[in-house]
Amino acid sequence: MPDLSRKMNNFTDSVIRRMTRISNKYGAVNLSQGFPDFDPPKEIRDALKIAADRGPHQYAITWGAPNFREALAEKQSKFMGINIDPETQIAVTCGSTEAMMAAVMTVCNPGDKVIVFSPFYENYAADAILSGAKPIYVSLKPPEFSFDREELEKAFEQKPKALILCNPSNPTGKVFTLEELKYIAELAEKYDTFVITDEVYEHIVMDPCKHIYFASLPGMFDRTISCSSLSKTYSITGWRLGYVIANERIIDNVRKVHDFLTVGAAAPLQEAAVAGLKLPDKYYIELKNLYTEKRTLFLKGLDEAGLKYYKPNGAYYVIVDVSEFNVKNDLKFCEWFAKEVGVGAVPGSSFFKEDVNYLIRLHFAKKDETLIKAIDRLKTLKDKVKFYTE
Repeated sequence: MPDLSRKMNNFTDSVIRRMTRISNKYGAVNLSQGFPDFDPPKEIRDALKIAADRGPHQYAITWGAPNFREALAEKQSKFMGINIDPETQIAVTCGSTEAMMAAVMTVCNPGDKVIVFSPFYENYAADAILSGAKPIYVSLKPPEFSFDREELEKAFEQKPKALILCNPSNPTGKVFTLEELKYIAELAEKYDTFVITDEVYEHIVMDPCKHIYFASLPGMFDRTISCSSLSKTYSITGWRLGYVIANERIIDNVRKVHDFLTVGAAAPLQEAAVAGLKLPDKYYIELKNLYTEKRTLFLKGLDEAGLKYYKPNGAYYVIVDVSEFNVKNDLKFCEWFAKEVGVGAVPGSSFFKEDVNYLIRLHFAKKDETLIKAIDRLKTLKDKVKFYTE
């Protein structure tokens, strides 16, 4: 039989999704894959009931139903501070996963280079490789997960086609400062580089930090491809509704890629999600407050369990340091962790280009009772880990 594509040799299946399966296998509290266990807003659920009865049940326009794009443009124009045209500057996708894939495929030719900050969400490297591009990794250094300006410019000197910016960051919870974003913008202008942003946690940012949309910086809209989704903002990760916002030239090509990848996002779900996009501003304030409280609860639990961690300022993930347990293989440790401690985690090595095997990622997008259950189990770790062997 002929060989399969050699591209597949450069990455594995999703370790994050694999850890959900392992969590389910052992009945662990799943703090690995980042999805809530609480309901979306009632307005969206009520709208879904109506859409289930009345439709639409057939294809929407490939790049998004008009009423969905109009509601999205109105909402994002307000938050981004940019006047977005729903007819020419939006492409609706099947989640931000497809949005990012379509964005990278739109700008990259085989052999192009793409800057990726490390640690990174695991899809980014695969996106580049599947597009025939080569990732250039730039380290984000703890505890603040800041980048070295000299290292970043050396990456730009390699003439990359794009830089991928996850802000707020998965997995670290870093929120990039205005000064950091301005420096990235300066280099993007200097070296004529696109910036592809993943901003799915745009509304989950804890005070005093503020989320700044890269496309809103002076002169950056035309070289920015803004990717996001409704998944995290409205707790509907299973609906797979994402989008790309960019100028007309870029969106024309994103729509071509999207058309042949997935044809279009689910029509009845777009119809129902319009109700979410029209929620008042107080919803986003309450969302921020909700996750701020959950962060407080969960970090207090980690403190009580005697675990070291890096405090996140955005998103809903926490990087935990397990080096004191002499971990040599973080994937095996996470499998043991799910089985014996009863908590699902993601090995840090799936996020880092650097040789890192002593970090794990947990998340706190769960009901308080779920988090308390997980915390109670985490408090048993130091006793149980005495019997851990690799």
